[in-house]
Amino acid sequence: MGDTILHQQYATNSDQSKLDQALDELAATSRSEAGLSVARRIELTGQCLCCLSQVAREWVDLACEAKRIPRESTTCAEEVLAGPVSVARFLQVLLLSLKSIQSEGQPRLPASPKAKSGEQIRVPVFPTSGIYDSLVFYGLSAEAWLREDIGAETLFDLTHLEQTENSALPLTLVLGAGNVSAIPATDVLTKILQDGERVLLKMNPVNDYLKTVFERSFTPLIDAGLLRIVSGDAAAGAYLVAHPAIDRIHITGSTRTHDAIVWGSDPEECRARKESNQPQLEIPVTSELGNVSPWIIVPGRYSEKQLQFQAENIAASIVNNASFNCLATKVIVTYADWPDRDRFLTMIEQKLQHLPRRYAYYPGAPERWQRFAGAEPDDRQYLPWKLIRDADPVQSSHLFQEESFVCVCAETALEAESDSDFLERAVEFVNRDVWGTLCATITVPDAFRQTDHATLDRCIGKLKYGAVGINHWPALNYAFMSTPWGGASGATLQDVVSGIGNVHNTYFLAGVEKTVLYGPLTLFPQPVWFPSHPNPEAVGWRLFDLYTKPSLGNLLRTGLTVALK
Repeated sequence: MGDTILHQQYATNSDQSKLDQALDELAATSRSEAGLSVARRIELTGQCLCCLSQVAREWVDLACEAKRIPRESTTCAEEVLAGPVSVARFLQVLLLSLKSIQSEGQPRLPASPKAKSGEQIRVPVFPTSGIYDSLVFYGLSAEAWLREDIGAETLFDLTHLEQTENSALPLTLVLGAGNVSAIPATDVLTKILQDGERVLLKMNPVNDYLKTVFERSFTPLIDAGLLRIVSGDAAAGAYLVAHPAIDRIHITGSTRTHDAIVWGSDPEECRARKESNQPQLEIPVTSELGNVSPWIIVPGRYSEKQLQFQAENIAASIVNNASFNCLATKVIVTYADWPDRDRFLTMIEQKLQHLPRRYAYYPGAPERWQRFAGAEPDDRQYLPWKLIRDADPVQSSHLFQEESFVCVCAETALEAESDSDFLERAVEFVNRDVWGTLCATITVPDAFRQTDHATLDRCIGKLKYGAVGINHWPALNYAFMSTPWGGASGATLQDVVSGIGNVHNTYFLAGVEKTVLYGPLTLFPQPVWFPSHPNPEAVGWRLFDLYTKPSLGNLLRTGLTVALK
């Protein structure tokens, strides 16, 4: 890329020497390391699992302290599940795939791919084998839908594993997310253990408190010269982005930050470069950039139990991590003439009212809440949950076109001639009028799935999202780790939307278009991610034990913890 103006601008940054030292140490690995074989990746993955076990409790304690979550609160479970548990699961499912590749030449899928003549291949990716998914998450399944140009003979992409002794290891800058602790961790692990790259992780200032925990968790990668972790502000990030030693960049953040990196921080420069397609960077950039996440409610007959479950399902998706999630539900789409519409929305509101407020730890949250809620919050530190009914996508376009990253959710109703017509119109609406391509959810009555399955299947195919959940929150598409995660395929630097590329593709699938999660309208036992779960943290730690050391004993202990709630 050369010594750009941007690089020169920050050449006097006070942290420059530390940043340069980290880069020099990684550069030394490029000269001394001889590729990264599958056997070596298996070794490193297992070692990271062992190290993770030693720091997991401290990891959660630090996160709870920073987010002001009382240690006696069931909310602590979120930091267990979205931290060490997610990372342990990633390492375990990747380990299983790598071992299959080593012994059989390719990953071992949960089941055979599905393909009808002339249609895209659908690959089962969940439940995975070897860690008792079919028992722990009974009733849930997921598929990866591949691009139409991918055939049975090109199902896997193992090119990143084909490294010889003379292979160079690209140096990737990972600009870490500040909200969910597993994101920067699994981004790093994806780049090193799957893609065969060296990584410089720059911590987000919001969760820089995890730097030492990450260093201890991933000591094997650091000792191997494959990873360095640094701190720093925006100036440090700008210096690194423009550094000639960086070969690739991966960012989790906002579209605004992405465009500033790729096209320039000055608005006029950014616009001009975009129009002429002249990015200021000449290296590959991948990304995950957020979403205004919609949840479509197909009208029809639901039981009271199903309505209550789905209401808490949506409430859970709003309040998780204080709503500082790119996949938090921000738009609910209903049928205007659905008889249960008002009652269902009231259920959601009631569940939100009974949940304690959360500390607004992410910078700028009070101001964003005021803008999107349309009122001054009564407490700027602990913001109220807010559901806006009958939001107008024209008059209040910001609710649909801008990611608020705060605990405000809008509901809008559509007219339609039938239930099937509603679903068709709802899909068209979210594709056209709701910003983002990351994830979307559809709640579907049982009768509709049985009698109009073809319409549902066609509408899933039409959704321009990288992850789709049927009856369940697409956070599971992220958390299961065998389900590739990222924005819809086809994004470009000029029109990046929710990002380019995907992570968590632990089956090394080629040409993933989207992942689709399926499940019933209710689950038993109660999902551990529901706010009303009585002992979610205990279950979370049992899951951690199961993923670090899969065994029948750990499975039974997990089941007993659930049963003795």
